Amino acid sequence: MNERAIGLSGGARPRGQYRPDWPHGPHGPHGPHGPHGPQRLQWPQRARPARERGSVVLWFLLTVTIFMIFGAFAIDLPRVATARNELQNDADAAALAGAAVLVPGSGGPAWSSAATETSNAVSLNASDGAKLSTGSVQTGYWSLTGATAGMEPTTIAPGEYDVPAVQVTVTRASNQNGGPIALLMGGFLNLLSTPGSATAVAVVAAPSTVEGGGLFPMVIDKCVLDQYWNAQTNEPVIDPSTGQPKEFDVGNGQQYGSGCYAAQWTSFLINANDVPTVRNLIANGNPTPLNIGDNIWIEPGVKTTIYYDVPKGVTVVLPVAEQITSKTYVPIVAFAAFTIDNSYGKSGKYLEGHFVGGYKIPVSASGNGPNYGAYAEPRLAF
Repeated sequence: MNERAIGLSGGARPRGQYRPDWPHGPHGPHGPHGPHGPQRLQWPQRARPARERGSVVLWFLLTVTIFMIFGAFAIDLPRVATARNELQNDADAAALAGAAVLVPGSGGPAWSSAATETSNAVSLNASDGAKLSTGSVQTGYWSLTGATAGMEPTTIAPGEYDVPAVQVTVTRASNQNGGPIALLMGGFLNLLSTPGSATAVAVVAAPSTVEGGGLFPMVIDKCVLDQYWNAQTNEPVIDPSTGQPKEFDVGNGQQYGSGCYAAQWTSFLINANDVPTVRNLIANGNPTPLNIGDNIWIEPGVKTTIYYDVPKGVTVVLPVAEQITSKTYVPIVAFAAFTIDNSYGKSGKYLEGHFVGGYKIPVSASGNGPNYGAYAEPRLAF
């Protein structure tokens, strides 16, 4: 058997040896590297469906829309909040300005003047750059205890805790104060603007606390107020013969009915009766704040020389108490405004004067108390 036959019948064929199925060698038409030889398998590429491409676009548009909505909120919400805060600040300032002229003195609240002052004050401010020009103004009485809701008419007979008040509402809307508040990004939500409104109520009320330096060292009995103060009008009782508040005397045991002593000296929180102490209290007032409910010392007897140190023709604020006949501590129940017209020494030792309405306490005062003519600075009640 020749070598070719051996090569065909068994064993590995040497590299490059002739094979009958490769008549032209490995690079021939049927060889492994030829055009008709065995080929590597290749997977066909799958085309992306049109529906999948549309979903990507939809998600992109949805995401952009959401981001634009959040952007609109991020830009416009702070602007709207700022604009509405400016409306509230304007309403607060206008109400306080009106309340400041609401109680000028005796004769009842100055309703008309307060309304005019409030309206004028509205136009001093702006909201989000829009000039404010008008507001809805109402005057009347406001219940400090919440016994009635909202403003009460000026024609009512006010109760003990019904106080003069001014209410103002400032609105930005169509044809009002520059129109509604514009939204810079609101077009994405088909919302180009939004209205804004703010309301404030300012009152002038009698206090429950008077800071140091605000009180004269004489306490008046509430029984005198029952006779010389008109609780229905919150004004002094008028003398028909003069058309002015009734005059009366206080000090040195002056009485107005059984057991009703008009007034006594007080050293406030301390037990003292020496001339230097009382003289200092006349000049400087109470050294510490005093509240309704605080106990103050009653000192019935004071030397004649003290009456020559009393100022005349001035209005002072007196603490009000009950049962002031003897040397003891009694609680303060209110504060009252009293004008000292004259002071008499020697054998008289008394003060002559009258109650007044609408007196603004010259020092800081706060809280709510019965109204006997002495008021704190106007403050916001709503």
